[in-house]
Amino acid sequence: MARPGEGVTRILLADDHALVRRGVRLILEGEPDLSVVAEAGDGREAVELARTTAVDLAILDIAMPRMTGLQAARELSAAHPGLRILILTMYDNEQYFFEALKSGAAGYVLKSVVDRDLVEACRAAMRGEPFLYPGAVNALIRNYLDRLRRGHDLPERVLTVREEEVLKLVAEGYSSKEIGETLFISVKTVERHRANMLQKLGMRDRLELTRYAIRAGLVQP
Repeated sequence: MARPGEGVTRILLADDHALVRRGVRLILEGEPDLSVVAEAGDGREAVELARTTAVDLAILDIAMPRMTGLQAARELSAAHPGLRILILTMYDNEQYFFEALKSGAAGYVLKSVVDRDLVEACRAAMRGEPFLYPGAVNALIRNYLDRLRRGHDLPERVLTVREEEVLKLVAEGYSSKEIGETLFISVKTVERHRANMLQKLGMRDRLELTRYAIRAGLVQP
């Protein structure tokens, strides 16, 4: 088993399924230059662990409770500019892939081929290189050609980062009081964010917000 030290990449692994974490850890620690030094069960825990644990690379599942891997990646990128980030997912989805790149991730690894791709993705990230699986390369080319054809760039975000955080918790069934306690904001602020989201998205109630959150990949159906 690899030990933290000179030349060894210290990894923070976040996935809400213990069995997945165990399998990924076995793959990583079979390599002399990779060592898992911290594990988290959701994105919020990953962000908190990164404050107290020296890590070089964060591997984040895209769909986790409380805070998704994409949300955690944005926070980690802002707080720890030198930290490399990989998104781990079962979804071969172009929207998620582009969101991962925008969140600061260096790569997007499919769980279906994690035993084949993850180690190389880790090493590529630590070299400062992006890791793209074949489908992602095709998606980038299609997107680039489509942008040229249309003559404009990718659309801006519809919701702010904070609104996405509130939306995720709304969709997961949290009350306004619980959301406020989780995000350290007042109930009044939670309700204001909810009202802003309904107005921006042209929606009427919690059910429609939940459906939108599922389509946006913030929660699993």
